Amino acid sequence: MLDPFGRTITYLRVSVTDRCDFRCTYCMAEDMTFLPKAELLTLEELDRLCSAFVAKGVRKLRLTGGEPLVRRNVMGLVRSLGRHLQTGALDELTLTTNGSQLAKFAGELKDAGIKRINVSLDTLDPARFRDITRWGRIEQVRDGIDAALDAGLKVKINAVALRGTNEDEIEDLMLWAHGRGMDFTLIETMPMGEVDADRTDQYLPLSLVRTRLAQRFTLEESDYRTGGPARYVRVAETGGRLGFITPLTHNFCESCNRVRLTCTGTLYMCLGQDDAADLRAPLRASSDDTLLSTAIDEAIARKPKGHDFVIDRRRKAPAVARHMSVTGG
Repeated sequence: MLDPFGRTITYLRVSVTDRCDFRCTYCMAEDMTFLPKAELLTLEELDRLCSAFVAKGVRKLRLTGGEPLVRRNVMGLVRSLGRHLQTGALDELTLTTNGSQLAKFAGELKDAGIKRINVSLDTLDPARFRDITRWGRIEQVRDGIDAALDAGLKVKINAVALRGTNEDEIEDLMLWAHGRGMDFTLIETMPMGEVDADRTDQYLPLSLVRTRLAQRFTLEESDYRTGGPARYVRVAETGGRLGFITPLTHNFCESCNRVRLTCTGTLYMCLGQDDAADLRAPLRASSDDTLLSTAIDEAIARKPKGHDFVIDRRRKAPAVARHMSVTGG
């Protein structure tokens, strides 16, 4: 699949649910209204949609949410999609999670063919963790990370850099992750959805963070890539990898190879724009994939050159109205 700018689309991120057992302040409002369950695609429909993308050249599938592991029977979908790994049609099946359910599912994820996962974790401080997630327990997440490592999963820690919230802890998070053999990636807050906090106050440019880290650590350039937007360096003192995802200070649109599918069958060609394609209607209109394949082609032909993200202190509304949990992180 080629978009209008010659970029090959090989990566599909799939939100299997918009629901989450946390309410992180930069991601959701405290009092969220979730989609009626009747509007969600069935797991069988999600499997068929993902498989249609694999047939059209997608080589990497990432399951996201919300929190993907809170969806009932989601492991059935994971196991079913694992068949594409066995045939060689898919290079990687992976997952982004908040870690709350990992203690329960880590072994099953490994058995289903998942080799590595991303865990979102913005602090190691229990009180700060409760403040950021509004009601999460960090002990539950750390137990999940332990279970994932014990199961043989490779774990990458993702942290959103938040001014005045966790910027004093970034070094400690990196040292902790590298000390356990985990990669560590920092992400700039993205202006998506109405939340209770002011994102102009939350926004911490990673260019500033990198400058600070370089005063203490030796950051060696690296050509390591995982297929996503992160740019990596190697930290000489720890031997670990440090990634930066910078949609605002240095966007990664020129190399974008991905599209995002929601749990209702809506395809977003860009995280930072509102243009979308309804794939649920062609999916349900026919038992074969002819209509669906045409709809996917038409959507890819509309993929924009770049996103509309901007942090603007004069404009309080988010750049994109939908929450990250709707699109899939």
